[in-house]
Amino acid sequence: MSQGWSTHPLAIPRPLRRWLCDRGSLTQRLKSRCTDFRVRPLATGHGRPHLDETQLLNLHPRHRAYVRQVMLLCNDRPRVFAHSVLPLAGLRGGWQPVTRLGSRSLGEALFNNPRIQRQSLAYRHIRPHHALHRALRKSMPDVPRALWARRSLFCLNGRPLLVTELFLPAIMTL
Repeated sequence: MSQGWSTHPLAIPRPLRRWLCDRGSLTQRLKSRCTDFRVRPLATGHGRPHLDETQLLNLHPRHRAYVRQVMLLCNDRPRVFAHSVLPLAGLRGGWQPVTRLGSRSLGEALFNNPRIQRQSLAYRHIRPHHALHRALRKSMPDVPRALWARRSLFCLNGRPLLVTELFLPAIMTL
């Protein structure tokens, strides 16, 4: 992974590292630590992926993809901003149900299908100039200047889906 993403989590503070490095379902982990878990959809539909996403997904920078942005809430507090990108070709490759999730968790769909394979995790410190930080600020204006994020590719029938998660400070209270 490139563009500032690293597969080595050494710089991540230890308490946060437990959240970012866990390869299991983030949805299940959040549900186990709160009484009320919800997914709040922020934006869904066809859009242009960010440059570092197009490179990872082998897309031309002008090609569109299905993009979904949601906030994961525990006990009504935002804990994670999740951003997923699916090349449109993937809609013919078994990923079509992703476009109909609404307020349901993508994580549950990913981890309940044994045919879906997760590739390695990559980590990055996201700062205000990054497109994901700007996207998060549209729905949450008081965002810290730097947030830790992770991302990974999930593959189904040879078609990739990229999932990126930005961990908000409130995650540390769980």
